Amino acid sequence: MTASPVDLDTYGPYGRGTPTYPFQGRIGSPRFPAEPGRYHLYVAWVCPYAQRAVIVRRLKGLEDVVSLSYVDDERDGRGWAFRQRRGADPINGFDFLEQAYHATEPGYPGHISVPVLWDKQQGVIVSNNYPDITIDLATRFGGGGPDLYPKDRRAEIDELNDWIFHNVNKGVTPGSLEVLDDRLKDRPYLFGEEITEADVRLWPSLVRLAPFPEHKHLWDYTGRLREHDAFGPTHA
Repeated sequence: MTASPVDLDTYGPYGRGTPTYPFQGRIGSPRFPAEPGRYHLYVAWVCPYAQRAVIVRRLKGLEDVVSLSYVDDERDGRGWAFRQRRGADPINGFDFLEQAYHATEPGYPGHISVPVLWDKQQGVIVSNNYPDITIDLATRFGGGGPDLYPKDRRAEIDELNDWIFHNVNKGVTPGSLEVLDDRLKDRPYLFGEEITEADVRLWPSLVRLAPFPEHKHLWDYTGRLREHDAFGPTHA
């Protein structure tokens, strides 16, 4: 089953409201052990915050460890839905993502967001807190790929991630692209030769900006990651 088509006349536009992240369970905790096959990601193709989780899943080779499905690209007043374009919900058969929220907290009144990390065993949301989801996917299941959050650089990565959030993710502030361009003049990625969590945080926002070839190093960096098989296929 899937939801009926978007109907703005009947349901009106989606009212985004104030984002809230009340579900903040962590993989590796006693309630949510890091068990392959136990968890599922609900994401949206059009959401840069959900895109990060998809990128990390690919970078770490977790395709057979954490399953994945997409909500539809468009919303009406009913919020994120599962439709023919992206397919039905293969785990619970939900028509709308809000059903996952209500299954976790009956009568949940808050914002419905992606990504959502779902526990198939308990039938509840583990987390809708997007920064935690990517960190946990990067660190809790082992797997191959780069060490996206190395212990000896976590404080530096966290600091840069905070700067990226306030100066790029929420909207590009004056001079921020120049700062990044200068940082990348002598390195392929934000922390040197290896991709880290900071690159995952930055790239989905950069790739949605208008072309900026005047920032040569940053422009080359954006293209370099677009060619990477964990990044490029996650964006149209």
